[in-house]
Amino acid sequence: MNFTLRQLQYFRAVAEQRNFGRAAQVCHVSQPALSVQIRALEDIMGGPLFERRARDVLLTPLGRDALEHARRILGAAERLDRFARDNSTGHRSLSVGLIPTVAPYLLPGVLAGLRSADVSLRVQVREARTERLLSMLKAGEIDAAVLALPVGARGLDEVPLFEDRFLLAGSETRLNSLTVSPDALRPIDLNAAQLMLLEDGHCLTDQALEVCGQDRTSAHINMGASSLATLSRLVAEGFGLTLIPELAARSEADAVPGLKLLRFGAPEPARQIGLVRRDSSDGAVWFDQLAQVIRQVGENIVSETRN
Repeated sequence: MNFTLRQLQYFRAVAEQRNFGRAAQVCHVSQPALSVQIRALEDIMGGPLFERRARDVLLTPLGRDALEHARRILGAAERLDRFARDNSTGHRSLSVGLIPTVAPYLLPGVLAGLRSADVSLRVQVREARTERLLSMLKAGEIDAAVLALPVGARGLDEVPLFEDRFLLAGSETRLNSLTVSPDALRPIDLNAAQLMLLEDGHCLTDQALEVCGQDRTSAHINMGASSLATLSRLVAEGFGLTLIPELAARSEADAVPGLKLLRFGAPEPARQIGLVRRDSSDGAVWFDQLAQVIRQVGENIVSETRN
């Protein structure tokens, strides 16, 4: 084997950051040192891994194929490293990924629950969008992921945890101006020009568009907010309306005094939150325990919102 794990780490960082300078910062090395290692790896691979442009870098066809192998190798190496550290200290570790519209609201309770159940367990958390989490899961970089179901990817097991219903959020003036009574209100009744959603790439945006009977080609929908916290503040100031999941509703309403929430008429639109793992991963005990903790925390949060 002529390549090194360090070269593969640098390669993965450049592919993810799409910039040599940012990749060097992530890897805590100088840019020239990183570039030297990338060129050495390209020599080993027999061709360029990146298409270098003025402000961006893109993977070449060779680079795309190599990245898939590199992620699997690095995932295996990271698991071996965790195993060695855990075995030497008597601790166990678990790496879990969560989507951004779930992580801030579930994590405090989930981490507390896991710690109380097993004080020797070391939990590593990764927050990323669905596509990235699935890539990390398949590459072995994380053990499980909390996502909106269904995922429908081959080689993965999905377990539903709890239902997370959508609420309509906006300023009091905006909500009072609706012409449909709350009991009869449906997401498809909303004016597309009033909708504000998260930027493209968030699964919550796809879910909101689906329940509202819209598609991303609509020029009237503002999809620019980067987080639910930003979105909540914008609609609270009267810039539009949005859909907020129950999981985030109470937290955002407490943080943004001007934010008002309204339930839709039955049947209420919802998403299914679930836990996903590789079907080849060993042992189901840790997975079942993790699912139980997340389910309990999630159900407690959404039930409090419904009361």
